[in-house]
Amino acid sequence: MTGDLSDKIFAIKDEEEFLETALSVFLWQSENSLLYGRYLSALGRPGGKPRRIEEIPFLPVTFFRTHRVVTGNIEPSVVFESSGTAATIPGKHYVSDISLYERSFVNCFRHFYGDPSDYFIAAILPSYSERGNSSLVYMMNGLIKRSSKEGSGFYNNNFPALVRKAEAAAKRREKILVLGVSFALLDLAGRNSPDLGGAIVMETGGMKGRRKEITREELHAVLKERLNVDTVHSEYGMTELLSQAYSSGDGKFRCPPWMKVMIRDPHDPLEILSTPGRTGGISIVDLANINSCSFIATGDLGRLHNDGSFEVLGRFDDSDVRGCNLMFE
Repeated sequence: MTGDLSDKIFAIKDEEEFLETALSVFLWQSENSLLYGRYLSALGRPGGKPRRIEEIPFLPVTFFRTHRVVTGNIEPSVVFESSGTAATIPGKHYVSDISLYERSFVNCFRHFYGDPSDYFIAAILPSYSERGNSSLVYMMNGLIKRSSKEGSGFYNNNFPALVRKAEAAAKRREKILVLGVSFALLDLAGRNSPDLGGAIVMETGGMKGRRKEITREELHAVLKERLNVDTVHSEYGMTELLSQAYSSGDGKFRCPPWMKVMIRDPHDPLEILSTPGRTGGISIVDLANINSCSFIATGDLGRLHNDGSFEVLGRFDDSDVRGCNLMFE
């Protein structure tokens, strides 16, 4: 069943195919996920195939902290874990078919940027690389392996080597991608102020307690000035998702064809806001999550635009995102 669905997912070309596949995935998960099935029953939602995605209840992302979110009976081959803090329980994503994740992040990168083999790729993810179960590190390792350019790899705090390799790649007229967590990019900009003009500089968010939190606009302003780039790109992903959205520098994220962002009413977690421009909770359809849950209500606050792009405006208080959990409990 999942084999046929996965082929459909990565072949989606338009909204009609997305809707048809999403409703099939919902039917599969509602019937084959013990947790999601119980959640739907607790909400009093009838079984069967809905007509619209807006009718589908989204599972609060906090369930990934407290429950094993799986569909089917295949044992996981990989368990990704969010970073978390001492005060929070990390989320865990039990992945039974790692090839789905690999197909997702490679196809997603190609959709927005082209083939990773064309890029010199430098990753600076010091806090993530220290852990052995980071989905972001796994993704970047996969993209780096697919790069054919000399020097592609993880640099973390070795900024002088990164600068030398990036300059050499620029002389060879290669495409350059420098991706890092926010605090690491600020360290690179503050210590070295390298000239990365012409490169794609991409932040993945997060200070992880290393620096004072600042807005995305403030972060991008510093990086543009210190790294000599016109724009700063962003990647939006999380442990609980197998797909990513990307921003090319305008603060608006765009999804690949098998992923969709919807905005829910901040006061009613089961109500999807149909009018673009309103602010609410970000709910995500990620069809690559066939074997966990493809319909997730995140803890992020956002706004959807008429062209289908979205902005991330901040975070809900933890008690807000747990709204549906309380109903379930």
